[in-house]
Amino acid sequence: MKRILAIDPGLSGGLAYLGASGVILDSMPATDQDVCILVTDRLAISDVCYIEKVGGYVGGKGAPGSSMFQFGRNVGFLHGLIAASKTRVIEVPPQTWQKTIQAGTKATHGTRWKAHLKGIAQQRQPRLTITLKTADAVLILEHAMIAEGLK
Repeated sequence: MKRILAIDPGLSGGLAYLGASGVILDSMPATDQDVCILVTDRLAISDVCYIEKVGGYVGGKGAPGSSMFQFGRNVGFLHGLIAASKTRVIEVPPQTWQKTIQAGTKATHGTRWKAHLKGIAQQRQPRLTITLKTADAVLILEHAMIAEGLK
């Protein structure tokens, strides 16, 4: 069985890992040390890592530059961990994984977009306890399983 790690890289993101015992979910830890431990442990047992490819803009109108800087720093930190592990990595833009899982578009769901994605994740993985933090990671994992020929 192919072992896949899927990462939603935001501070309020998460990780979804598919291994021999099924899917394991984790919210993104709060400290660099805890992120390093969790991600390194998961990468050590992964064949491939799918990580959401993010653009340079984060937040809404008037979002502080410090938030965008911190987000970019976190994404870079994760990419460093992945590169150090020598695990095959695939960056997947949100539009791509959302199209694969047939989520529709943010424009059609407005302020309920995150809740909509969480609902899809719960529907696709009903045995898991899915939170807003782990929903995108679950759906990135669903995209990865389709892309890797596991679904």
